[in-house]
Amino acid sequence: MENDCAYIATNSTRGYLRDNDPAMPQDAPLHMVDLKGQYAHIQEDIDQAVLNVIRSGAFIQGPAVKDFTESLSKWLGAHEEDPIHVVPCANGTDALQAAFMALGLQPGDEVITPSFTYIATVEVIQLLRLTPVMVDVDPHTFTMDPQSVEAAITPRTKAILPVHLYGQCADMTALNGLAKKHDLYVVEDTAQAIGSTWKMASEDATGSMAGTMGTIGTTSFFPSKNLGAYGDGGACFTRDAALAERLRMICNHGSRKRYEHEIIGMNSRLDSIQAAILGVKLPHLHGYNAARRSAADRYDVLFEDEALVATPVRHPRSHHVFHQYTLVLGSVGDGAERRDAVAAHLSQSGIPFGIYYPKPIHKQGAFMGLGLDHPDLPVTDDLTRRVISLPMHTELTDAHTLRIAETVREALIS
Repeated sequence: MENDCAYIATNSTRGYLRDNDPAMPQDAPLHMVDLKGQYAHIQEDIDQAVLNVIRSGAFIQGPAVKDFTESLSKWLGAHEEDPIHVVPCANGTDALQAAFMALGLQPGDEVITPSFTYIATVEVIQLLRLTPVMVDVDPHTFTMDPQSVEAAITPRTKAILPVHLYGQCADMTALNGLAKKHDLYVVEDTAQAIGSTWKMASEDATGSMAGTMGTIGTTSFFPSKNLGAYGDGGACFTRDAALAERLRMICNHGSRKRYEHEIIGMNSRLDSIQAAILGVKLPHLHGYNAARRSAADRYDVLFEDEALVATPVRHPRSHHVFHQYTLVLGSVGDGAERRDAVAAHLSQSGIPFGIYYPKPIHKQGAFMGLGLDHPDLPVTDDLTRRVISLPMHTELTDAHTLRIAETVREALIS
């Protein structure tokens, strides 16, 4: 998932907040994502990195791309005995497409995926003439429900596509177990969860990085992501050297030697300027994720006595990096009315919010009339009526979260 701004109310064109400005007025505009504020802290390094690329003239497949992919591989936990190959590409959607092309699936092969996700996750399955089989999610973590997955497996199933939604890993212990049992591939959509981890066993001390536990992991560097470029970008991760080589070829017109094309591929490259920007931001990523978790902690405390608000559940095996901070409002049956009231009050108060996602994939017009089975997904349908995401980024202060939470509470009691 990448440009998953399904529905956002924002006043981001009115300026931006600085984290360290004590004179900031209480009614200063807030932002869903404050990229300008984040840039202010690293401006000198970013400007120099971009200037270095421009001066070098190496805009495509230049040294900045190689340096970034090597750094990201190490950041993900690679070492000499256990390499993690990072294959950059143009965006997160291309990463998903390249992953499925590399696996060699055939038209009609089934891929199990959640319906509660951004369109890109399922779109690439259909584009490759594979068959998406959409399943429900866990009502607490919002990630793929392993029981729904198991019930959906047929002889035609070839892959499972979990989405690490909102910054938290899906249950990779259960999903990898199902994949092993049924001889299936696992392609992880890590667009919202880079830096999140999952403890494969209860005794696991640190866990494995999102995107490194399946057959192939994919991610997006869309600007709003936890590790975001200043344009488009994406990557695939794999521990399989042969798959990595195939992914590189696919992203380069099916070629590893100029003018020799061994397989059908596509043109999908991470440009050097975006790689240079990502290279500057990568060393800050742990800190960025920690800042998001800190803001989430403050939100949790501010909403802890609100009976009509369910704050995000943090699975004990997953390290949540809070790409989004998503509330579930009201109860089954009245949640839509509650959310509409909160959304209206936030909008009137000049506070941005997001609704991810107002219509599930299995009800989107693009997937009607294709002969697909459209399952009954009660949890997904319920969540689409009740979720609302609050501002979440690295520059949120205590004053910001307090103002936002108070506005939500005002709407609930009015």
